[in-house]
Amino acid sequence: MEQARLHEFERRCIQEEPAECVAACPLHVDARSFVIAATRGDWADAWKILRKAMPLPAVLGRICDHPCEVRCRRRDCGEAIRVGALERACVQVTPPDQRILPLPRRAQRVAVAGSGLSSLTFASDLARKGYPVTVYEPADRIGGLLLGFPEEVLAAAALGSELAALRRLGVDLRVGEFPGVPALRAGFDAVYVGLDAGLSGLGRLPGEEEAVFVGGDTAAGAAVSPVGWALAGRRAAVSVDRMMQKASLTAGREKEGPQSTRLVVSLAGVEPLAAVRPADPAMGYSAEEAQQEAQRCLRCECLECVKVCEYLKHFGSYPRRYARDIYNNSSIVLGERKANLLINSCMLCDLCTTVCPERFSMPDLCLEARREMAGIGKMPPSAYEFALEDYAWSHGPSFALARPAPEAATTTYAFFPGCQLAGSDPAQVEMVYAHLRERLSGGVGLILDCCGAPVHWAGREDLFEQGVADIRARWQALGRPTLIFACPTCYGLLGPRLKGAESRFLTQVLEEVGVSPAAQKREWPLRALHDPCTTRHHPGLQQSARRLLGLVGQPLEELALSQEITECCGYGGLEANVFPELARTVATRRAAESPLEYVTYCAMCRDSLAAAGKRVVHMLDLVFPGEADTDPAARPRPGWSKRREHRALLRERLLAQLWDEGGRAVEPWQAVQLLISQEVQARLDERRILLEDVQQVIHHAETTEEKLCHSVTGHFLASHRPRLVTFWVEYSPAADGGFQVHNAYGHRMTAGKGV
Repeated sequence: MEQARLHEFERRCIQEEPAECVAACPLHVDARSFVIAATRGDWADAWKILRKAMPLPAVLGRICDHPCEVRCRRRDCGEAIRVGALERACVQVTPPDQRILPLPRRAQRVAVAGSGLSSLTFASDLARKGYPVTVYEPADRIGGLLLGFPEEVLAAAALGSELAALRRLGVDLRVGEFPGVPALRAGFDAVYVGLDAGLSGLGRLPGEEEAVFVGGDTAAGAAVSPVGWALAGRRAAVSVDRMMQKASLTAGREKEGPQSTRLVVSLAGVEPLAAVRPADPAMGYSAEEAQQEAQRCLRCECLECVKVCEYLKHFGSYPRRYARDIYNNSSIVLGERKANLLINSCMLCDLCTTVCPERFSMPDLCLEARREMAGIGKMPPSAYEFALEDYAWSHGPSFALARPAPEAATTTYAFFPGCQLAGSDPAQVEMVYAHLRERLSGGVGLILDCCGAPVHWAGREDLFEQGVADIRARWQALGRPTLIFACPTCYGLLGPRLKGAESRFLTQVLEEVGVSPAAQKREWPLRALHDPCTTRHHPGLQQSARRLLGLVGQPLEELALSQEITECCGYGGLEANVFPELARTVATRRAAESPLEYVTYCAMCRDSLAAAGKRVVHMLDLVFPGEADTDPAARPRPGWSKRREHRALLRERLLAQLWDEGGRAVEPWQAVQLLISQEVQARLDERRILLEDVQQVIHHAETTEEKLCHSVTGHFLASHRPRLVTFWVEYSPAADGGFQVHNAYGHRMTAGKGV
């Protein structure tokens, strides 16, 4: 990933944009963090936050005119947080921490005319940078217009503590002295004139080109703004520091003072709350009252994507930071470190993009990283090897085929059920295909294949494009028929890439041709509808599914996250292969959104939710219902071996029944009979070990006698490496000539040549 591409992603995530209160503050005080600290009653931390950005906090914290409150988002749902009152409470209950860090002294000397807040801010900021600063106040007291505040608002002791801190910084405060601006300019490298000091008789002031800076305007009619005075002093201090270093006085200063922010904060579900009223208005908030008021804070942040995505939530951060991790992973450590799991676990469902105000796409980011890693050979084989193998099998002769309409001279349509429906419930494929042949004129052919989603999701665009080309060739050989997809993933991924092909989704066709009379006679319980995430950007498809369910009499409840903002079932993007624990969490979360049974129109969604313990039916269970006493919602998810077996047998049956073609060749190892307990079978499924893998190991061991025998149990242990995976099986002979399987495991490892 190029750095420019990283920055493109970073700019789209607004989580690090300042909250409105922070953006509104001319000094950029982190009001959000300050209020959060106050929420905890941690006034020491709150003081540190103030001190970090606020000059003379013991003074300004008492008299700040709090422009932050004008833009506080809480005011849109109640009243604005009383940040100014919280600041006053903080500085009143917290002993000032005025630690001074020694700095190397600079040679350039700076003079200040007047001792108002802008002048003292200017002096403080430059003194902290090591500049010797001398403040000249012609009056007999330091403070300028600050002295006009009542004692109950700005106590003399508070001002005194900040002046003491300035002296410890090395600022020379001279009372009753003011030699005039020309004299100061002659004796110092730079001069600041604070107009909020109440100085008179200044005469004509030289311009900035003569190293004289002016700030703190108090013209007649101007609003009294202590924070504005402080900003004027701070800006002047930056200008002087830049001048001393011979840097530009203007470049890169766009964010000084108040600014706008792109941060979007949802107020959905936020209850209006009024501000806390202090028991003694004259004294302001007590510490307890201040804490109560702070607790009304919304803690403004975006995180709209994290709120709805278990994957984003799991890794404990947000997309902008993830982009940096992924960039470092792919560009610095070359795909071999911590971000691998982050990159490969994304479900690619695009929900984050949909809810993001700036359309930040984690799928784009993760897919790009996967392609790069695969391209340079740095993709860990364990991430996708099983998925790639399963795709190769489904795209190969064991399942893939293309046949014209069996009983018609032409092939106007071709049914493409997809590998997932064929693996989950092959009987539904047969019923749908028979129904389409009966109801559609012009002949309906059949294409069995995988659309290529596994290799696309794995970043193997080479394999994906080749697969699309193969399917396109088969489609063309059938006479370019209209394709009818039963899987929403196939419809959304493959359909648009078959240029020139007309594609329709099965629900749309069934709406037109009708359903079986048996489906129309049933009464179904109320169910919640789960939209597959691959239909997110296909509202017409989603509405078609709803109309079809209405046609069979299925009453529906809409989930909170449905249609455009539907959630993934946990299988998308191959998450179930890469991070099965997280996939289960995702599926469980989705299953818990409603106590009702679910209905969906994606086979993999049905099986993923079923594996999470949810009672769920596929739409085809209702369109082509079985016997009245059957319970399709109780059907468990078939394991990986059973899915492959279903596809192979479906192909054999259809070829034999409709095209009078023979079945597949039988391999010698297929004769090995296995006895496997449910516990062991579940373990094999979790480890992505197929029954055929176990058969091959045992056949190899019994044929070659390459096996070990346990002297106590009598169990054999054997291994075999039919491809990139080495499988180990613990087994023992059974009385009927078969073999009892006790355990199995496999590992994927590629050994390089020694140097």
